[in-house]
Amino acid sequence: MTKLIFGLETVRKTAKKFIASMKENTVYAFEGKMGVGKTTFIKALCKELGVEDVINSPTFSIINEYRSSKTGKLIYHFDFYRINKLSEAQEIGVEDYFYSGALCLLEWPENIESLLPEDVVKIIIKELPDNKRIILF
Repeated sequence: MTKLIFGLETVRKTAKKFIASMKENTVYAFEGKMGVGKTTFIKALCKELGVEDVINSPTFSIINEYRSSKTGKLIYHFDFYRINKLSEAQEIGVEDYFYSGALCLLEWPENIESLLPEDVVKIIIKELPDNKRIILF
């Protein structure tokens, strides 16, 4: 298990380290309590991957699509917080996204657990007492 620790002032640096450790997996599932920093970390990842667009949480849209200006590759950012039934995720075709080969960054993946691919990388973000965060993957 790999551990990374970050605060707001070091989130981009930590995102670079995370990217350096990424394997060929394309689906990354971020778990953690509300407000722990999942969206903040995913925004930093996207910036480090070359996304120049404004990066927002897809809480209401469920999915945001970005393209890396460095590689031209697609990046999908999902937020399944508002998903109440698996059928809602199936209707938007999440499995097609997961198996597209594009990078998929998921928030609240526990709401669609049975739809996740076997090779999904699960990441847990927890708050530390000093207002920093620890990432376990």
